[in-house]
Amino acid sequence: MPAWQSIAILVGRLIFAAVFLMAAVFKFMDMTTTAAYIDSAGFPAPLLLAWLAAIFECLLVICFLTGAYFTEASLLAAVYVVFLAFAFHGPSRWTGNQAEFGFFVDHFTFLAGLLFAAVHGPGRILALRRTVLGRA
Repeated sequence: MPAWQSIAILVGRLIFAAVFLMAAVFKFMDMTTTAAYIDSAGFPAPLLLAWLAAIFECLLVICFLTGAYFTEASLLAAVYVVFLAFAFHGPSRWTGNQAEFGFFVDHFTFLAGLLFAAVHGPGRILALRRTVLGRA
């Protein structure tokens, strides 16, 4: 594999990690606001769900940074991103708010990257090649 491809994969991993790290940090900085947003979408136990989301995002960051369980993390993150798209930016929120549709669509571009990453793995650079699903 040419060096530029290995570098591109590593940069992609760093971007995934940064996005989920920012999401987790914002949750930890103001968990009650996150819980209120979850509550506004109609979910039960919003504070518990906010904490679980922040912890899950931290675990994703670890996987993306280390390359360990990378495929599994990419697939779980993909499911999570689709869930977030429908739960918080879905069709019921589009009426009178075109930005919500844009947020919804953005989740699917992120989904595409995560699926591509899941198939191609963490690359060769700085990757603990641990996996449950097979080939690392």
